Amino acid sequence: MSKLKIASWNINSVRARVPIVGRFLDEEQPDILCLQETKAEDKVFPAELFTSRGYVHHALNGQRMHHGVAILSRVPLEDPGRHDWQDNGEARHVGARLPNGLRLENVYVPAGGDIPDRTLNPKFGQKLDFIERMTRWSEGLDEPTLIVGDFNVAPLECDVWSHKALRDVVSHTEVEIEALARLQAAHDWVDLGRKFVPAPERCFTWWSYRSPDWTKNDRGRRLDHMWASPSVAAQATMHKVHEPCRAWERPSDHVPLVVELSL
Repeated sequence: MSKLKIASWNINSVRARVPIVGRFLDEEQPDILCLQETKAEDKVFPAELFTSRGYVHHALNGQRMHHGVAILSRVPLEDPGRHDWQDNGEARHVGARLPNGLRLENVYVPAGGDIPDRTLNPKFGQKLDFIERMTRWSEGLDEPTLIVGDFNVAPLECDVWSHKALRDVVSHTEVEIEALARLQAAHDWVDLGRKFVPAPERCFTWWSYRSPDWTKNDRGRRLDHMWASPSVAAQATMHKVHEPCRAWERPSDHVPLVVELSL
């Protein structure tokens, strides 16, 4: 292989989205698909959806009704592993090494509840602690890595439809942005989304189901990310956000990201 195409998508229940997952795979033809919020235990994961299309290598970390992550691949997955960055057993991470030596990590960061105060809202504290554990892990990372997934943080002012309206809303608060900045600095991670779509250009990956017409008011946020070790970022030749997927039948509230690496 001279190129490797990797996709990432918070699917918000893989069994509920089988038709659009199949459509995406057929149209985009990634070599690897990373899913978050699969909401399915491993024993009921719809494996045939993927194996029938050549994605015969699976790394799963599922959980009934909640959370869940998966890596589905046409290339072998080696040394699979899971980090409990939530420190409570929730299925929010799965990773594997590819034959070319690249480490691929798939993560689903907690949303953090509605109140941006760890005293009043323990879920918010859990989110910050999750990111802190990722930061400690990043500091010791010594192999080329691509980490993808739903980070549930929109770090830049231009990563939300209105910085003024959302500056005190969970996912765009100053404390979350500072925590994510420390994580990024811990390994000199390169944010591929903003490498290919430089700020302040519009780049959203999530639109709430509560919006009666997401295309009209466009109240989006960039919550989904692909970060690469500097050496891996140098191999990236393309990154795109598949925004049209938000308009497909029974969509997720997130859309897929795709990166292409030159090997």
